[in-house]
Amino acid sequence: MQVEIKIDQSCTEPKVMIWTAAVTEEVNRILDKLSENTPRILTGVKNEKIEVIEQGDLIRVYAQAGKVLAVTGKGEYTVRIRLYEIEERLNPGQFVRISNSEIINLKKVKNFDLSFTGTICVELVNGMTTYVSRRYVSKVKKILGI
Repeated sequence: MQVEIKIDQSCTEPKVMIWTAAVTEEVNRILDKLSENTPRILTGVKNEKIEVIEQGDLIRVYAQAGKVLAVTGKGEYTVRIRLYEIEERLNPGQFVRISNSEIINLKKVKNFDLSFTGTICVELVNGMTTYVSRRYVSKVKKILGI
């Protein structure tokens, strides 16, 4: 994707134009971001009560057995939206998808173990261990600057 910014003193408000051959998923994501239609809060169900989950408290979000679960220091919550929708709401500078079924908070990672062939073992601050799938290894290495 190419980005171009033009400074014009006569412009009274910002104007965004998108040139594309077709409306793709990337274009739709850009439109969502620009229109701010995506809510930024995240809620989860725990003990039959709905609670607001702060992004900074999240350790990991994962899908298992048809459910999406969010883990924080306070426990595990069932989330009623899909994993990709959660990913859209989360800060991309703080959260990274490590597999088709899991997103982790980089600020809640204790360490990354690169000794495994073809994958990365991730130890989280709560003692949990998870793995970066082979498909996402290069993306995670790029984020980590490795």
